[in-house]
Amino acid sequence: MLQGIRGATAVESDQPEEILRATRELLERILQANPSLRAADIASAIFTMTPDLHSAYPARAAREIGWERVPMLCAQEIPVPNGLPFCIRVLIHWNTDLPSDTIQHIYLHQAASLRPDLASD
Repeated sequence: MLQGIRGATAVESDQPEEILRATRELLERILQANPSLRAADIASAIFTMTPDLHSAYPARAAREIGWERVPMLCAQEIPVPNGLPFCIRVLIHWNTDLPSDTIQHIYLHQAASLRPDLASD
């Protein structure tokens, strides 16, 4: 069975180090919240960033935490008027038998406003 894990975070500016740090934090929090999640069980991961972010690929941070063999894609989020700026989102496709209501989604920092019902801060 395939389940999705959603997550998002926000940064203060378009700096490569900031994007990578925030993405690592987001992924580490997802791993903590879903302790049976292993890189070998991830079918793929899609990262998006708002158009004001373009100085680093968030997938690089995933590679740095050991997701070397996970297929990943980075894309630009659609520019919705009044949308949250400087936002990094992820959708992880996880091969697991866990039911969807046990999956923990993570929303950090200003991105908590996107899903207050799932906010992690």
